[in-house]
Amino acid sequence: MLRGVLGGAAVALGLPALEAMIGRGGLHAAGAPPIFGVFYWANGMPWHGGHGAAQAGNPDVWTPAATGPGYAPSELLAPLAPFQPSVVTGLTPHTEVPPLPPGQEDGHMRGFMVALTGDRIRPEGFDHPSHTLTALRPTLDQYVAKHPEFYGSEKPAFSSLVLGVSHARFHDYGHWNAISYNGPDSLNLPIMEPGQLYNLLFSAPADTALLGRRAKLLDAVMDDAKSLRNRLGSGDRERLDAHLAHLDEIQRRLELTGTVCEVPPPPGASDDLKVKTEIMAELLAKALACNMTRAFSFMLTSPATTHVFNNLGVPNDMHATCHAGEWQRVRDITLYQMEAFAAFLAKLEASKDPFGASLLERSLVFGVSEYGEGWQHSVNEMPCLMVGRCNGRLNAGVHVRDVGGNYSKAHVTMLRALGITTPSFGWNGGQTSDDVPGLLA
Repeated sequence: MLRGVLGGAAVALGLPALEAMIGRGGLHAAGAPPIFGVFYWANGMPWHGGHGAAQAGNPDVWTPAATGPGYAPSELLAPLAPFQPSVVTGLTPHTEVPPLPPGQEDGHMRGFMVALTGDRIRPEGFDHPSHTLTALRPTLDQYVAKHPEFYGSEKPAFSSLVLGVSHARFHDYGHWNAISYNGPDSLNLPIMEPGQLYNLLFSAPADTALLGRRAKLLDAVMDDAKSLRNRLGSGDRERLDAHLAHLDEIQRRLELTGTVCEVPPPPGASDDLKVKTEIMAELLAKALACNMTRAFSFMLTSPATTHVFNNLGVPNDMHATCHAGEWQRVRDITLYQMEAFAAFLAKLEASKDPFGASLLERSLVFGVSEYGEGWQHSVNEMPCLMVGRCNGRLNAGVHVRDVGGNYSKAHVTMLRALGITTPSFGWNGGQTSDDVPGLLA
């Protein structure tokens, strides 16, 4: 701390992490805090016989031929090869599917909820014809960001960043607009434009007195809200607590405005999916390097996306292309989405923390989609990628084959790698205490 007196009052100013405090390279020797993120792409993979009898007759261009460390990447995993992803193949949901309301077995929704929350859809309020649904609990990005063992006493400017790229939507409401849930009926809409993200991270009012007035106002509001809490019922208390947590995060952002971190120039803009991914990833990497956050979700394309990949010569949107059974075009689109994922990872790998270590070395990036394939919505063979070494806690470049395995084994693995105590994970028939063998270092 830098200490002094201002206007007769004692003041203290926090310092950034310095080598003198920890020793050369000491941040990593002492255990640099890990970074966790979700990278999501839509509509799974090109279908093959592992997805079901109806899908047979097409090659499996996702699953590597060999298992274990040092596997040769498959056709679709080739763009990711420089980053040595660990891949688990054969996983599927083990959650129960209630008979009512009907339609909860649809892979679009069931697969998404299991992959991102470890649970099924909330049956109450579910409607299949209109595709109205919500989660029973937080998605993994929020589960991690809000877990007391992840940040501990650390107070970042943002508990997590929720980002996206493609604006194309299957529906204009609810689940189809986002992949991040705080819990039932509580979606986190993604920041979709580089300029919007830049302003959130790096723009501050020129009038520093205005910042002070805002902070004082929030102090007053927080005190009043906490007093009100004692007079509310349990349901209202939960809603108020969520609102107070949001206000607390705003307060931290105001307090942290102007902390030591070189502000990058304003970003450009692009409608090209890969170029826009690179721009957004570079801003995210800057936020991670500046320790503004350690958790994120990144929605390349939204669930059941209607994005038109006309740059690949595909005339119709992806959802329609899947249901038309156009395997080769779906293969081309999936490869392109993996190339975008690779561009994203390259930005993390190229970005260094204050001690010169790659952000990707500290990270665990969970690569995921909503089901196995988009033609028949099979939830067999759902994709699961883990990229980064998570500070040496995760083995890189390993292929584990687990046909019919419980998808929540992947969740247990990732949470344990992040240092979060996880006796088990999963709900409603999907609970498991097992991690994926061979991945934890």
